[in-house]
Amino acid sequence: MSEMRGIQPVSFALLTFAAASSLDGQIDRITGKNFATRSEVLAIHGMVCTSVPAATQVGLDILKRGGSAVDAAIAANATLGLMEPVSNGIGGDLFAIVYSTKENKLYGINGSGRSPLGLSYDQMKTELAKLHRQTIPPLGMLPISVPGCVDAWAELHKKFGKLKLSDDLAPAIRYAEEGFPVTDLIAYYWAFGPRLYKGLPGAFLETYTLDGKGRTPAKGNIFKNPALATTLRLIGERGRDGFYKGDVADKIDAFMRANGGFLRKTDLEKHKSTWVEPVSTNYRGYDVFELPPNGQGIATLQMLNILEGFDLRAMGRNSPETLQTMIEAKKIVWADRAKFYADPEFAKIPLAGLLSKKYAEERRKLMDPNHAAKQVQAGNPALGQGDTIYLCTADDQGNMVSLIQSNYRGMGSGIVVPGLGFMFQDRGELFSMDPQHANVYAPGKRPFHTIIPGFVMKDGKPWEAFGVMGGDMQPQGHVQVLTNQIDFGLNVQEAGDASRWHHEGDNEPTGEKMENGGYVEVESGVPYESVRELRKKGHDVRFDVGGYGGYQAIKVELHDGRRVYVGASESRKDGMAAGY
Repeated sequence: MSEMRGIQPVSFALLTFAAASSLDGQIDRITGKNFATRSEVLAIHGMVCTSVPAATQVGLDILKRGGSAVDAAIAANATLGLMEPVSNGIGGDLFAIVYSTKENKLYGINGSGRSPLGLSYDQMKTELAKLHRQTIPPLGMLPISVPGCVDAWAELHKKFGKLKLSDDLAPAIRYAEEGFPVTDLIAYYWAFGPRLYKGLPGAFLETYTLDGKGRTPAKGNIFKNPALATTLRLIGERGRDGFYKGDVADKIDAFMRANGGFLRKTDLEKHKSTWVEPVSTNYRGYDVFELPPNGQGIATLQMLNILEGFDLRAMGRNSPETLQTMIEAKKIVWADRAKFYADPEFAKIPLAGLLSKKYAEERRKLMDPNHAAKQVQAGNPALGQGDTIYLCTADDQGNMVSLIQSNYRGMGSGIVVPGLGFMFQDRGELFSMDPQHANVYAPGKRPFHTIIPGFVMKDGKPWEAFGVMGGDMQPQGHVQVLTNQIDFGLNVQEAGDASRWHHEGDNEPTGEKMENGGYVEVESGVPYESVRELRKKGHDVRFDVGGYGGYQAIKVELHDGRRVYVGASESRKDGMAAGY
């Protein structure tokens, strides 16, 4: 499931990728060329890249009907919520960066929800004590926050949509009623659901199994979700009010009251998304944009600021020197991430200080090229002023969307209100219960968030919309796919297919502290000599075939004076890039 750790299915596709990943390392060392699982996809008029081929086709059809990049993104996202419920849906949150070609400007939207207004900190502590816990659990009523996805759709559509919202949602509604064949990787993760959500109140079995008892769809089985079709139709007809007011909100309120939940109709009615200014840093001439907290996007920018002081190209991709540098930079940034990243309406975040080149220079001094750091403390920047799905779209006018949407841990909290067809997210798990922490739980507050869309500008023009899915892998993945292109010359498809590393066990915004340096997992394409050298430096290096996220990107190139979209969708997912 999207942001959950765990092994991936042993399928032909994954075995092929494992072999390809190993070959990638060999070819790279011998010839300097790189392996890609497929060619880049090229198009002039429009491009859609998602983690499910049918969702990509839905977005493309919307573009061909005259829809904007935002229309295509909403349509694809709604379809993914149906077809990839192990990762996302209208019970979750959404973040997006939109490039408007008319204004040559980037817009950011924070579509994350807030905790229930009626659940105080003291009552949360009391509820946790009943469970013999000190932290918020991943399942049940306590981690549920207001789903922000639908309001973000409405805001994006109002500003940038060209078709009716009902037109955007029509393909997902049709698939929900008629059914669709479930793809391989999604079927694998789906099978965990009955065991994970056993005993929870609500309609999980009724909604997400084929027999109402526990049989989940295998690859190729046809799945329908008529309840979701009804909910989406209400949203198409009434906009955001079809979700946050009226019958849907009444059903949510009644169910929560009857089953010990805390979300209320007033929480839904008061919810609103926030338009935010994307923040950026310049990395070797490329302006990399992320969204500000409560998300973790600025961790990407902080890492790039630190890495800018090293000649990664000279060190070599996947060399022990490069890996040591990148992993240690990650640890340093994660200490700041654990301390400072939170809802800016509740905490003063030293954003300018965290992103300054001077601060990066100071933090760079902490790095030892020969030893793995076991513990890292947060810095003191000046305050100054002031499994997930990822998809990207681009239209014939040059507008582009970088969008990420998630329920957090896999399908989410396990809570499904009968008759609505979706599961509530469990984002509230990411609050800290330390009363001194910036990310401490409070009613009406947004939790620390992991999902982050990325965008790159070059010389004042769009260069690439991109994203990498998967919890705390996301900033690490953003840095890796960008350095693969900017430092090591890989094309947009190779940059995603190339072998990755993933460091875990670090300081976290929920209060955990790194005591022993954590551990780093690597894919098979990382040369064993690099692994051996990392171990000599004190790293705990492990091998795993899963947990490295999933990547989509659309790059903009000029050929013969015309704009050409170059799309990529990596092989770790079932997805596809397509254009016209």
